[in-house]
Amino acid sequence: MPKQQANWSPYDNNGGSCVAVAGADYCVIAADTRMSTGYIILTRDYSKICKLADKCVMASSGFQADVKALQKHLAARHLIYQHQHSKQMSCPAMAQLLSNTLYYKRFFPYYSFNVLGGLDNEGKGCVFTYDAVGSYEKVGYSSQGSGSTLIMPFLDNQLKSPSPLLLPVQDAVTPLAEAEAVDLVKTVFASASERDIYTGDKLEIVVINADGIRREYMDLRKD
Repeated sequence: MPKQQANWSPYDNNGGSCVAVAGADYCVIAADTRMSTGYIILTRDYSKICKLADKCVMASSGFQADVKALQKHLAARHLIYQHQHSKQMSCPAMAQLLSNTLYYKRFFPYYSFNVLGGLDNEGKGCVFTYDAVGSYEKVGYSSQGSGSTLIMPFLDNQLKSPSPLLLPVQDAVTPLAEAEAVDLVKTVFASASERDIYTGDKLEIVVINADGIRREYMDLRKD
């Protein structure tokens, strides 16, 4: 009889998808609200989007317990920064802090896959995409999570940004107007929820521009 042993993992993958799109004067960050484990839906109304500063928002998929721990750590570091500098952290500064935080835990990583979006110091949209151990890149658009393999080809087709190897360096922001970017995000999630069982129920969209932050919601497939 073969030897049997119980396997335990400190990680789980709760599924879900996140998207961020940067424009000339706005940033759109979106995620679905389904949280699953295996073939079980734990809740249909869980927000994967966290506001880190007035002009900086993070959307995270992966293991939501690690995501929550990461969000608390970033909130504490941001509070310390505000006490020391009497101002909020900029989006590029928060992007570097997130990279450092993830890399610091690289030997027992936060199992979270993040996209960070907001406005930079000039008021232009910016998006940063990450792996689990802090490697990050500034891009015009990105997707993370269980539906990212379906969403990224669609975004590449619609928004393909110029190669970073071209000189002079091209701007990474997308050419779409804000309303067009929101419509595009709604379309990609409607499409992904048809094929990915971990993406669905409801779509939460956060739009950041000079006027502040606003939220929109749209229903997705519930099966």
